[in-house]
Formats: sequence, C-alpha cells, structure tokens
Amino acid sequence: MELRLLEYFMMVCEELHFTRAAERLGISQPTLSHQIRVLESRLNTQLFHRIGKKVYLSQSGKILFEHTKLVFYELTQATSEIKELQGLLRGTLAIGCAGSHLLTSAAMSFHSRHPDIELSILDLTSKETIAGLLSNKLDIGVIFKAFIGQHFEFVPLFNEELLLVVDRHHPLANTQQIELKDLQRIPLSLLPTKYLIRQFVDKYCHDAGFELHPKMELSSLESLHQIVSLKTTATILTKSYLATTQDPTISSISIENPTPQQSIGVVYRKNSFLDKGMHAFVTHLIQYYTENKSAMQSNHSISPSIKNHRQHL
Repeated sequence: MELRLLEYFMMVCEELHFTRAAERLGISQPTLSHQIRVLESRLNTQLFHRIGKKVYLSQSGKILFEHTKLVFYELTQATSEIKELQGLLRGTLAIGCAGSHLLTSAAMSFHSRHPDIELSILDLTSKETIAGLLSNKLDIGVIFKAFIGQHFEFVPLFNEELLLVVDRHHPLANTQQIELKDLQRIPLSLLPTKYLIRQFVDKYCHDAGFELHPKMELSSLESLHQIVSLKTTATILTKSYLATTQDPTISSISIENPTPQQSIGVVYRKNSFLDKGMHAFVTHLIQYYTENKSAMQSNHSISPSIKNHRQHL
C-alpha cells in the first residue's frame, strides 16, 4: 500500500471535510476523492460515511485510523534513530506548552547553543498537548504532572505555585499572605473551567469546603493580568508567569493553608526514541531551571539526569 494514500486518508480523518483536506494537501478535491476510493477499493471496504455535507469515519475507517497513526509514529521513530546514527544535531522540535512564558527564555538560550535545531513552540492547554503527542504532531510537552497518563514519561522541572494578584492600590496590596478560605470574599476574575489551572483552584477550594464564583472568566494569563492592572478585580496567576512580567503596578500574595501548587515538567511518549535534538533540549531545560531557581521564585524539584530516558523505554 502506498504511503501517499495513507497520508491522504489521515488528512481527511483530521478535517472530516474533503475540500479542506484537499486544500491542505495542495491537490484538487476530485483528486483526493479518487485517491480515497482507490484506498477503499484496495481494502474492499468503505472508510467514510458521507451524510449530506458531513463526513464520518466508518468502523473500518476507525480501525485503519488507529493503525495508520502507529505506522507514521514508527516512521518518525525510524527517522530519528537514523539521524542519531548519522550524528545529526539538527531538525525541528514541535513543543506543546502550558503557557509559552515557561519556555521563552530557555528557548532563546537553547537556540544560541544549537542554531541548527528549529523550535516550534505552541501555547496549548495540557489536554491539547497530550492529544498532540498521541497524534504525533508534537515531540515534547511542558505541562502539569496531574495530566500525565500511563502512556507517557514525565521529567519534573519545578513546582508551580498559584498566587493571588491584586492592583498595587488594592486594600490587600501590602499583605504578604492570605489563607485559601479568604478567596471566597474577594471579587475574582479566573480562567474558564477547561483550563487545568482553574481546575486546580476549584479542587483546592472544593476540598476546603467552598466554591468560587468569578465575576469574569478570561482565556489567558495575559488577559487576567490586564484586568488586575485596570483595577477591576483580583485574580490568581502562576508564580512562573509573574516572574516574567516584573510589573510594578500589581502585587502578588501567597496563598496558604493549603498552598495551591503542582509539579511542571517535560512529557513525551513512552517507548519513544529521544534523538540528539530532543535530548539536548530536555537537558537544557533541566539545566536552565536549576540555574534560575531564584529568578523563577519557585520551590523547584529538579530531576538531576535524564540519561535513563535517552533510549527505548
């Protein structure tokens, strides 16, 4: 079976729309439809159901989709191992990140040392990052440990802490710390519930016997930061994000009894081959966070080595 036919099949699976899939592939829609019919003929089965303008995978299509993902994953692994054999330290790394602020400085210093390795850093939710790793669209993720399943390896970088953030003229601006239960009396803007940070906040509050009812929900840390600067409400942000802003117009306050925190680290698929580029990047991240503990102002928990991860696991 031609690899090209499987590539066409996977694109239709991704888009579930023949015209959009054809546009992404750079071919005409009739050509794509013909190639899918060729594939269906060779397998003697229908791969898609077409109901009106909508396209759905058939049962046979779902089976082929799962196996084809493995085919492309193994091809990627083979390519990585061949490059390793040839001693190449170049290529492109696709990285999903739960907040690009986590990687901006580290990526710049990595690029200065390894200019032949291109980094494509995508600001994604932890759920989106996991999906990207499973579909082979991402090589590495930098996310919260709580989202890691049994199919992944996790290399811890540091413990992320959540802080209450207020405008510098807020009555609490000079407060060093508050208790978690005090949050229920403060008007807040928070991330929507689909975000893991919000889920952490809600769980801590639920365990303490109360729920938060934010005045507003905004879909980025930057938007929440801006709302606080406008003196509208307080918010809850990560310590790592605040370390990158250095904004004198806001004040951050520690939350205690208990302190909301969660481990952040590098994640990749189990049994995946870490080529020289991936290994160099993960090693650099560990070194970067080790050397910048004070700048991050976090309680870090660094993994001393990843030598045991640089192989088939």
